Amino acid sequence: MPTASATTAPKPSLEQREIRAQLAPHRYTTLAAEIGAKIQRLPVQDGGTFRAGQVLISFDCSLQQAQLNKARAALVGAEKSWAANKRLAELNSVGRVELDLSEAEVQKNLAELAAMSTMLAKCSITAPFSGRVAEQKAREQQYIQPGQAILDIIDDSVLELEFLVPSKWLAWMKVGHVFQVGIDETRKSYPAKVQRIAARVDPVSQSVRLVANISGRYPELIAGMSGRVSIVAPAGQ
Repeated sequence: MPTASATTAPKPSLEQREIRAQLAPHRYTTLAAEIGAKIQRLPVQDGGTFRAGQVLISFDCSLQQAQLNKARAALVGAEKSWAANKRLAELNSVGRVELDLSEAEVQKNLAELAAMSTMLAKCSITAPFSGRVAEQKAREQQYIQPGQAILDIIDDSVLELEFLVPSKWLAWMKVGHVFQVGIDETRKSYPAKVQRIAARVDPVSQSVRLVANISGRYPELIAGMSGRVSIVAPAGQ
């Protein structure tokens, strides 16, 4: 009786893998104080939205304003003194040194006025882009030191996915590659497209970082959510 020979099932031409990924904002930054002052107003709270150019932080700068007024008054006095010395110099009634000193005093007060104007301009911080407040690190009426973080802000108009894939996938993975990502928190899948491929391969893990954008706007998605990227790769890759 003939023996049946074992047959090997044909390999599929495509292989699907799942890779972990996390949603990240398109842009993000931390707003910090450039001066030591008391926070007067924080108009946007945690999770609140804002537009580019909107004032997000206002400081109590009454002391800086008083110093600016003082610098202006000093400049007016110095200019009057210089003008008087110039008239006296025309009558040979004042020495050259005294005339030069009065001019130097004007230049000194001009520099002080410019410095105080620059300082006063730091009494409010505006949004560099439109977005949302991710975390409020200080409160109104709190005194802040220079360099102290106050707000973490994000631009979530476009959510990005960052994930790692095997470096050998570079043979076929290109910018514009379309795939699906399943988000754990919403239990839904969303379309995405590769936007950027890292410029170097990690020599230890033999992997490369990819950045993709979620295609479309989905209000339920927020930065920090994670999920599984479903990539359909050629067999053997």
